[in-house]
Amino acid sequence: MAQPKGPLDGVKVVTCSTAQAGTVPYMLMADLGADVVKIEVPGIGDNSRTAGQVEGYPSSYFETNNRGVKSLTLNLKDPRGQEILYKLIAEADIFGQNFRPGAAEKNGFGYEDLKKINPKLVYASVSGYGPDGPNAALPGTDAMGQALGGIAEAFSTPGQPMRTGIVSVADETCAILTFGGILAALHHANATGIGQKVDTSLLGGQLRLMGWTLTTTMWRGTNPVTGQARINGTAKRPGMSASFEDGDGKPFVFQLNGRKWQTAMTALGFYEELETIGLGDLGVAVTSDEKREEMLAKLDECFARDGRDRWVAILREADIVAAPINTLLEAASDPDVLANGYVSEIEYPEHGKTAKVHGTPWKFSETPAQIGVAPKLGEHTDALLAGVGYSDSEINQLREDGVV
Repeated sequence: MAQPKGPLDGVKVVTCSTAQAGTVPYMLMADLGADVVKIEVPGIGDNSRTAGQVEGYPSSYFETNNRGVKSLTLNLKDPRGQEILYKLIAEADIFGQNFRPGAAEKNGFGYEDLKKINPKLVYASVSGYGPDGPNAALPGTDAMGQALGGIAEAFSTPGQPMRTGIVSVADETCAILTFGGILAALHHANATGIGQKVDTSLLGGQLRLMGWTLTTTMWRGTNPVTGQARINGTAKRPGMSASFEDGDGKPFVFQLNGRKWQTAMTALGFYEELETIGLGDLGVAVTSDEKREEMLAKLDECFARDGRDRWVAILREADIVAAPINTLLEAASDPDVLANGYVSEIEYPEHGKTAKVHGTPWKFSETPAQIGVAPKLGEHTDALLAGVGYSDSEINQLREDGVV
């Protein structure tokens, strides 16, 4: 039986991107059936090919961010290399790059250069700060995006220094927004025949990630209360999202609104104690910092009496959203993660093992995603050059001259 084709089957992508925010959009497209060609420097390749090395495995960084794409080595400083790129662009739907601002234009593959070759082309450019503003020309990294975009504060603990996190939240957020922006522009191009440039940035992605909490902060003109709990709303319509530890120090979280407060606390067996000390209404934690701290301290004391599995089960039975707080290893083995294919397994015969990898965050009923592996450097060079009209002798000459 023929393998079902992905929803992006037939879409052709060329990318001169490196790092994470610049490569993940196209890896996702490859998962969904797009034909993605990654341009790499001959003999060197993407610098991230050796990043995230784990003994006995391929590069975790490169593999995660480039699976399913094709590798073409090309010296874009050579006019013959540019000519090959232009031939690929003439047949492509999408082009992506995340070079330092101005570098693509300097090297002959800026948007104005490429749209002359293919007016329908969707051109994606990922930067650190965005295309405008005083720092638009500066390079960007994940840590820079997290630092400027507010996430360090969002997950900070009062009294402790703010820090950026170990997970590349800015890179991944920017990548997913880039993925969506490209597909929106592709829809427009297919409908009108007119391509366009799509700019995204690490900073812009982080501001979007802050969501309604940023809106509330701007409207109030004060920074949010951070730490163990997020208590928001008004005294009449309060809400809480908070984390606690059980008697063994295992953390969990629950979230509810004021209408569910008595239901939840009664199910847990805490309500009478809370009511006795004036904490029977969640709203008091909104109007009084002192009451909020008193409430959290009392709940800390109560939850330390038993294990989190029991507390989570009680809350879920009462129709309250609750869950254990997983470590990354726990998340990778969570039963819902595995059941939905959010983590999958793939064979690496070259390394003699089957390994866990990211699955796909989508489920398509008719056009399922297919997980591939990252390419060897230049693995598809000959086939791709032959596809745009180069003979074997011409390809050999280009290789001898260091063009590919």
